[in-house]
Amino acid sequence: MSKKNKANGAPQDEQVKAAAAENTAAADLDMFDEFDDDPLGATGVSKKSLVIFFLIDTSGSMKGTKMGELNTVMEELIPEIRRVGEADTEVKIAVLTFSTHVKWMYSEPINIEDFQWARLSASGVTSMGEAFKELNARMSRNSFLNSPSLSFAPVIFLMTDGYPSDDYKEGLEELSTNSWYKFGLKAALGIGNEANDEMLAEFTGSADTVVHAYSGNQLAQMIKIVAVTASQIGSKSMTLSDANESELKAEDVYASKQKMLGQQIQELVNTNDSDDVSFDTGW
Repeated sequence: MSKKNKANGAPQDEQVKAAAAENTAAADLDMFDEFDDDPLGATGVSKKSLVIFFLIDTSGSMKGTKMGELNTVMEELIPEIRRVGEADTEVKIAVLTFSTHVKWMYSEPINIEDFQWARLSASGVTSMGEAFKELNARMSRNSFLNSPSLSFAPVIFLMTDGYPSDDYKEGLEELSTNSWYKFGLKAALGIGNEANDEMLAEFTGSADTVVHAYSGNQLAQMIKIVAVTASQIGSKSMTLSDANESELKAEDVYASKQKMLGQQIQELVNTNDSDDVSFDTGW
């Protein structure tokens, strides 16, 4: 006969199993690095927060047409993002620029209703590795992701026209330890002939979430396609159970969202045809 615990009458082996389950659950939460109880927005709450991070290359090679077109399309994009998400989703924007130095457009994420695009200029080199490190430092509950409400995993959109001038791999390795980055929806846009799509796929984790623009018109199209699609999927609540009602891990929910993002981006890119855009013309 099993020895009973005097406090609650449960067999000791069952208590051990229960304690182990509690420890496992605690460990699962620890991996999210101060995430909410529901880091991927899997359950219904009164209000959820979604932060969209734009990482934008402002090095000297972006000067002229590229930066002018980017500024114009970003000004047009903000009203479109305002329509993204449900009424119970609080969308915020954070813009990190990188050239010789890294700089945030604003000192904290700004509510989409109040956000005003500050036109960017281009100069200097491409310190992408430093940008990754800065994003890692700010992407935490102690800094830019300190919403009192439950949060969706962030959307992270990288835009660049060339190869980094610093050690981007070191910065990416540091960023890769960040749970918000691991579970965030990531996409990247290569601008012009010098951008390296393989390197951008290292950042997003999938070639399907990397797109390329070779002209101003394409740049506008690609930014809108990626930003709006990622925002729509990022603000979508998804259940943590499959068709067989088996519990899914948070990693599975993230993987489903990231796969959905890649599929929708590629579908939209492949069907988005414009007669006045030539892949051979370049900038």
